[in-house]
Amino acid sequence: MPEHSQETTHNARAWDKLARQQVPLAQPATDADLIDPLAKVDPLGWLDSNIRDKQVLCLAAGGGRHGALYAAAGAKVTVVDISGEMLALDRAVAAERQFDIRTVQTSMDNLSMFADREFEIVIHPVSTCYVSDVSRVFAEVARVLKPYGLYISQHKSPVSLQTEIRSRDDTYRITEPYYRKGPLPLVEPCRVRESGTLEFLHRWEQLVGGLCRAGFVIEDLVEPQHADPDADRGSFGHRSQFVAPYVRIKARRINSSPSTSVIELA
Repeated sequence: MPEHSQETTHNARAWDKLARQQVPLAQPATDADLIDPLAKVDPLGWLDSNIRDKQVLCLAAGGGRHGALYAAAGAKVTVVDISGEMLALDRAVAAERQFDIRTVQTSMDNLSMFADREFEIVIHPVSTCYVSDVSRVFAEVARVLKPYGLYISQHKSPVSLQTEIRSRDDTYRITEPYYRKGPLPLVEPCRVRESGTLEFLHRWEQLVGGLCRAGFVIEDLVEPQHADPDADRGSFGHRSQFVAPYVRIKARRINSSPSTSVIELA
């Protein structure tokens, strides 16, 4: 594994531990998931109806789920993750299911082992919160994507990371500054925070603006619905009525040069 910063080394160890604990995010794809894998990975129809033989990078996506689903849909899959234990789950699933999945252990902001324009699609589940500088991630994704390649990413909403986990009289207070620096304080394990990890709040200008500055055009943006009006007070479904926990973004790589992309969009 290439040398990494202190924060990524910490998070690699944290995710190794979470994988050994078999947390929900370290649960491989099931038989039911693989019946119609494209429906599972593309509920919004953002991908073409057929991704067979497409070069797909599942970024920071170890755990035996994403790689298996895309491989089952016929894609040529590479899974990148900082955690060796999470990648071990992908290799186990690939061996069991006879999938051809390449695994690479590295940080999401260091894809130097890949060639320019190597991939047609990059799939990036919630994980940018584990790096302090998200612009480096976007620059690397832009480099390894082919022109007009698709980048589908999901992120923790900044307001969700600002907001306390537990309710007070059916309300949730904002307790973290929007312009904070450094990692967020550790909290108890829950659906919106992972135990033992260092997480960073990225503002909307860093997420949406950062994608644009890296040479992407944003084609769609949604906040997946997790609110549950019947959920118990303080639960994930209850909190999601007040704060959308995630945002999912569909972006298209138009140029490798940000300056050129501004000229073309003018």
